[in-house]
Amino acid sequence: MGSYKYDKEKPLLTVSEIVISYRNKVPFTSRPKIKCSSDAEVLFRSYWSDDIEMIEEFNVMYLDRSKHVKGINRFSRGGCASTVIDPRLLFASALKCLCFGLIVAHNHPSGNLVSSVQDNELTEELKQIGKFHNIILLDHLILAPQVGFYYSFADNGML
Repeated sequence: MGSYKYDKEKPLLTVSEIVISYRNKVPFTSRPKIKCSSDAEVLFRSYWSDDIEMIEEFNVMYLDRSKHVKGINRFSRGGCASTVIDPRLLFASALKCLCFGLIVAHNHPSGNLVSSVQDNELTEELKQIGKFHNIILLDHLILAPQVGFYYSFADNGML
């Protein structure tokens, strides 16, 4: 077997560097704790964009084992009636911050709180992918434009 001598001028392979990081800028004692779906709804609304009545948006809340919030990510924005969610990107973020659980939320600008077939399928897909990665999908909320009006998949036995 021959030996290879590394030549800085002619590297064997040229590849991109991958950097994975999560920077926590909030002390543990200042992180909110989610005890129920209404806690999550209030916190999501405080981070939601101002156009909740016009544009559908999907946000993700990352939690530690004690259900303290590690962070919230505005994951996607779409049109008046839909937005696209790529589960690979969602779980890449979840793995990056070493979260224990997720709560996801999206809004229905129409105010209709009935989950669609697509909402149900996405919830099941995220639940199954989460099981594979040992990350629990704790809830999926659908928010209406009016404060206090939301649908919780967990509260309704869908998770």
